[in-house]
Amino acid sequence: MKHIEVVAAIIVKDDKYLCVQRPWNKYNYISEKFEFPGGKIEHEEPKIDAIKREILEELKIDINVIEESVTVNHEYPDFKMTMYSFICDANDYNFELTEHIDYKWLKKEELDTLDWAAADIPIVEKLMEK
Repeated sequence: MKHIEVVAAIIVKDDKYLCVQRPWNKYNYISEKFEFPGGKIEHEEPKIDAIKREILEELKIDINVIEESVTVNHEYPDFKMTMYSFICDANDYNFELTEHIDYKWLKKEELDTLDWAAADIPIVEKLMEK
């Protein structure tokens, strides 16, 4: 089974977290689910470089990485993944959705109201503990 390494940005603004919704996907288990933005790490790319690159590509904003957060190992039916998440902020929050269909800014106690991709749920749970 294919294994991928990905990064996810937990972008914080005024005690709210940016949650983005995936578009339709051939894999129904991630289709139109919410997630923290991010993507695949390129070969030998440092994780910090990967998260900054992915967010610039997906949202057209520069982020500041504050700290590494939860690392999630998850197995979907068609692939395995390791996801490294990072708490981030930005100097400018005027972003543009280039790969997602919707977004929400939610307080931590509201995070469990969304239909999350399974791999993102451990991150949601950790944030809600704080």
